[in-house]
Amino acid sequence: MSLSTGTHTFDWLDTRSAARAKAGLSRTLRPRPESATVLDLASNDYLGLTRDPRVTRAAADAALRWGAGATGSRLVTGTTELHAELEAELAEFCGFPAALVFSTGYAANLGVLAALSGPGTVLITDEYNHASLIDGARLSRAETVVVPHRDVSAFRDALANRTRKRALVVTDSVFSVDGDLAPLASLADACRDHGAGLVVDDAHGLGVIGDGSGAVAAAGLAGAPDVIVTTTLSKSLGAQGGAVLASPRVIAHLVDTARSFIFDTGLAPSTVGAALAALRIIRAAPALPGRSRAVARELAQRLSAAGLSTSAPSAAVVSVRAPSPASALAWSQECRTSGVAVGCFRPPSVPDRVSRLRLTARADLTPAEITTAIEVITQTTPTVVP
Repeated sequence: MSLSTGTHTFDWLDTRSAARAKAGLSRTLRPRPESATVLDLASNDYLGLTRDPRVTRAAADAALRWGAGATGSRLVTGTTELHAELEAELAEFCGFPAALVFSTGYAANLGVLAALSGPGTVLITDEYNHASLIDGARLSRAETVVVPHRDVSAFRDALANRTRKRALVVTDSVFSVDGDLAPLASLADACRDHGAGLVVDDAHGLGVIGDGSGAVAAAGLAGAPDVIVTTTLSKSLGAQGGAVLASPRVIAHLVDTARSFIFDTGLAPSTVGAALAALRIIRAAPALPGRSRAVARELAQRLSAAGLSTSAPSAAVVSVRAPSPASALAWSQECRTSGVAVGCFRPPSVPDRVSRLRLTARADLTPAEITTAIEVITQTTPTVVP
């Protein structure tokens, strides 16, 4: 049977595409070469470990020993001895009694929020939370209350006025757009005053905050039975995957009920091996995280001194505001043409709808590379910057 209307079911996609292009919101996949041709300030490789020979060798050795893939879900054939080793060392480093590795940080957030909430729960979330936390809240079918960014009073009011018996406060530790830090200790106090749990996504804190054990540990909350941490292995650890750090009973509940764990193929052994090697490097070099933070402060100070609207970083993320989505895209492209790769964040990736460049303060950047980055970014600045 053929359609006689002269239109195609998906013609509306062309209209949407044209609208995005006009607004400067089109996105493009850009395959990168195996060897760097530009200075990288765009990736999340905060400690410069993704190409460290110790990490890549561990990945190769794990693939040769265990095979290219996990071969199944974690509950069937996808758990190797290497997975258990990583979980034990990650939990110990971060100060929690147990850990569970997921295939991605995104999957970890979906699994935690769906498994630990539901129609009888209220989730109270920061308006600037990462998309994976937003999607996890949607999938959970829990009542969700979104409060202003880092507003502890608003969190307290939402807890006091909740209509559900159980409540979870959900926040990033380091917010991925501007790199600012959540008031974790104050949020934990608010949760305890109201009998709620605290879920913290420490993706941008692990390997960067404190000695590398993350923002939750730095706030004095490591190992607390009412605190759950999600994180990723794809940033400071230079690999891929996600993890949850929590009490043994929370981990046991996730193994039994988290759909993004039960029905997903386990993390590939090579990636597990790489993450484990990177974790051991961080543990042996406690000054490494501080170097990343120092680079972030220098980038922010020098760009601000040049007249740009720059965030005050708490970790390894520095953002520089742009006048519009189109100017942000053009700015990032000019930076790349000049030899420096920077991130370009535009709606819907930015919750305040203000476009900006996003810079990664890698621990392995040299003074000369930092100066080069500053010069390129300032020399290619759009004519008007707020």
